[in-house]
Amino acid sequence: MTDRIEAAAAELRPLLQNFILWARENAPGSDSGLVGSVALWHRLIASDDVGRWKRSDLRTVLLDRMPQVVEDPDAAADGMVPAIRAYLTFLADSGRLARGSSSLEDLLAELDALEDDFVDAMEELVVEEDEEEDYDEEEAEGLGDFEPFADELAELPTIRLRPDSELAAATRKTVLIAKARDLAVWVGTERRVGETSLLSDAEITEALGVLGFPVPRTDGATLADSVPALWNVWNLAIDLDFLQPEGEDTVSVDPDTAEWPFEEDDDALDAWMAGLHSIDYGDPELDDEEATIALSGLTRALLIRVLLATGSKPLAELRTELAEAAAEYDDLGAEAWAAATERYGDPLNPVLDWLTGYGMVEVEHDQVRLTPLGMEGVVHLADEADIELDARPAIDAMTALDLLSFGAELPEEEADAEFAAWMELRAPEQAARDLLEAAAEDDADALIRVQAASMVGSLGEVAAPAWREALDEPSLRPYAATHLAQLGVEDAPPPTQADTHWLILDMLTISAGLGRPEFVSSLDDIGNVPNLVNLLDVIWKVPHPHLEELLEAIGKAHPDKQVGKAAKRALFKARSGQN
Repeated sequence: MTDRIEAAAAELRPLLQNFILWARENAPGSDSGLVGSVALWHRLIASDDVGRWKRSDLRTVLLDRMPQVVEDPDAAADGMVPAIRAYLTFLADSGRLARGSSSLEDLLAELDALEDDFVDAMEELVVEEDEEEDYDEEEAEGLGDFEPFADELAELPTIRLRPDSELAAATRKTVLIAKARDLAVWVGTERRVGETSLLSDAEITEALGVLGFPVPRTDGATLADSVPALWNVWNLAIDLDFLQPEGEDTVSVDPDTAEWPFEEDDDALDAWMAGLHSIDYGDPELDDEEATIALSGLTRALLIRVLLATGSKPLAELRTELAEAAAEYDDLGAEAWAAATERYGDPLNPVLDWLTGYGMVEVEHDQVRLTPLGMEGVVHLADEADIELDARPAIDAMTALDLLSFGAELPEEEADAEFAAWMELRAPEQAARDLLEAAAEDDADALIRVQAASMVGSLGEVAAPAWREALDEPSLRPYAATHLAQLGVEDAPPPTQADTHWLILDMLTISAGLGRPEFVSSLDDIGNVPNLVNLLDVIWKVPHPHLEELLEAIGKAHPDKQVGKAAKRALFKARSGQN
């Protein structure tokens, strides 16, 4: 069957390439990537001719075969039928719909008739996959899983992260990325790779020399099987996009690879993050495959425990804890640990070699410490695992927008403490400007705006120059005029009715995000029904970014019909005014 599949795939490849080009112009909304599997199985089980399609073929392929072979049922439910509709149209338009086929009209009609059944079948698969994932999560925790430590991680004190500029500088010193670059540059362009090994023995020897790795004794094994360190760097180069496939059985270096270390901080950090999952290459590799699997996740397990120790832990304690964990998580764990001890001297040696090479840990005086780059990486891995951590930028590296964003989510006392610590490192007048500039970046973010106004307002008269400058920013003018009036600043424009209305709309925007009861309560705070109706009769003129959605929400949420009608009337006027 494998030979038949390969032959059919080769036969279809030119046709599908032509379809992809056709779809870009004629069916840009369709996902042409979903067509290949359907076309392949049509060729294998329904028709010897890839261009001959009958109505019955659609049922055979879509309902009988696809549920058995589809890789992503969620994507298939959303896009496969439209993609097949485009493919059949392409065959007809290009004269490729062979003699003996049903008409395009009949095929599309049959496709429409099958669509609901096909979507139902895909959705059933999605449910089954979710159930399997839930079962796997409950039954099969791995050595490197974060989930068993979720509660302990959530209770850690605040983790302070360094600024991107410092992290990017650290990535540029990463030894393993430099080796991946050197290997990729050595590979060059269009290097052929073999079917049983990536490189010949002569090439492997040359590559080892480029990386500064010794040529090992093979002890009867092939050289390719005796150089796991080389293949780990090779895989890292692929993760980093330093090496890319170039046609069949060919790889080439990416043109930008030689530029590493990249000058732009964002580019350097993006590259490092792209290779973050290479930490799994630090897990010990043993001759016995099952023993290797028993220790898979060891590198992540070490990182978790160092993080739980707030970033630093004695190596001896790590070794003891991880040996016990390996034995607990897998029946072969103790045996695998002993095999890794015999092979590496210490099962943690390959783990620490990779992590130090990737810039994530430092080992000094038998103490393992997370570097700032390592802390950033572990926080990222925890976030990927949906584990909550209290991670924030370091106070000295926290921007005004960082402060506002985090402060909006913290309890009041904690937010005040964060603000006080931040202010200790800054001149009050410049701090006020920074906060208001950050609040002006997104006029749709009412919560950040209110947070900034509160912080700057607490600074008193020293913030007056910043408030004056903020008068020119429409989203901040209402706050600036109000605070300047409270400070008694001469020649400052007094708040207008439009300013007051803007402040009300900001308040309603925030309360709407808290839920229906809070939203209705905030409407009641504005006044009784007549007052609210009068407000709605004029507030529609305010060019607030959330005006329309707020008016629509008031119409749905407020229990009084008068208010509902006034909100709908105001919404109509707002939309008509925009048009």
